[in-house]
Amino acid sequence: MENKVGNRWLVVVGAVMIQLCLGAVYIWSLFNQPLIDKYGWDPAGVVTTFSITIFVFAFFTIIAGRIQDKIGPRWVATAGGILLFIGMFLASKATTLTQLYIYYGLIGGAGIGTAYVCPLATCVKWFPDKRGLISGIAVAGFGLGGMLFKPIATHFLTIYDVSQTFMYLGLIYLVFVVLGAQLLKNPPAGYCPPGWTPPQDAGKGGSGVDFTPGQMLGTYQFYLLWVMYLFACTAGLMVIGFAKDIGTQLVGLDALIAANAVVIIALFNAAGRIVWGTLSDKIGRTTALMAMYILSALAMFYMSKVPMNYTTFLIACSAVGFCFGGFLGLFPSLVADYYGTANMGMNYGIVFMAYGTAAIVGPRIGASMPFTQAFMVAGILCVIALVLTFLVKAPQPKNA
Repeated sequence: MENKVGNRWLVVVGAVMIQLCLGAVYIWSLFNQPLIDKYGWDPAGVVTTFSITIFVFAFFTIIAGRIQDKIGPRWVATAGGILLFIGMFLASKATTLTQLYIYYGLIGGAGIGTAYVCPLATCVKWFPDKRGLISGIAVAGFGLGGMLFKPIATHFLTIYDVSQTFMYLGLIYLVFVVLGAQLLKNPPAGYCPPGWTPPQDAGKGGSGVDFTPGQMLGTYQFYLLWVMYLFACTAGLMVIGFAKDIGTQLVGLDALIAANAVVIIALFNAAGRIVWGTLSDKIGRTTALMAMYILSALAMFYMSKVPMNYTTFLIACSAVGFCFGGFLGLFPSLVADYYGTANMGMNYGIVFMAYGTAAIVGPRIGASMPFTQAFMVAGILCVIALVLTFLVKAPQPKNA
């Protein structure tokens, strides 16, 4: 019974504490100009730090996922918080771009990836009755992290230089990630919430079987899911990475006004993770995915072909952020449905590499051609992903 194993919602509290800090990675753009002003570094080189961080973050979810599947989430998440602090501390001492890449990008990104997968894998195990909702809540904190830490970092930058800001932010991350990690623990084997009976069909199209990472890689569904995730995140990260520039260059807005899109995207990003996750529990993951790809494609085609004003620009950005958050909230549930929860940490870590790849592909597409053309490419990718959803079915174990 739940009253004998503790309150499962405490795990959610710990998950949100961790994810709020990890999601602060999205405030990197605040550091670009201060670093350029202080060291005279190449602007493109400074911006590259963000792509390195996201890629390393995604890669380390695989390693951390494997470890937390074996020893549990608490110590792995704790290690992630410590690693993130070390990266931030060393970044505060960096005097070359190479050092920044290693300290913030490699070490800091490794810390984020190490801690990130633990709340997701743990929450999904505690809430088999609400997988979509709980995955959404667990990752909504990551989406809100940028909003929470933007004013904090901005305040630090007004009274300290950028190096000191890295130090103080690192200390905050250390405290709250480590505290949140202490609330993470796996449920007892075979745990079921009181009053809930596992459905005979293993849920919304689920397989009802725990796959090892090797078995997952042996299914065609994995490769379809990976490509679908890649295309979804490519479109979202393209707009997120260039939201301010799109507003100034394409819509003709003042830089300060265009920056409002960053806040709007963050809000709808967080909301989408919860709303789409909850909706997918009711209508099924595939149906929810189809709706998100359609909305994403329409937003991209609209931004590509229709002249925008301030209002329509924000509406389009809202739609993109809403769906982007939904994809990040829904795919963990989909992986759990298809491949079980026993190896959820590593299995989702492998799928999540699609996000890390998109962090490189999306901005590259946005930077290599006019925004209108880039949006058209992203819209086409969303249409292709929509078609792939018709081909995805729950995998069946070979010995079934």
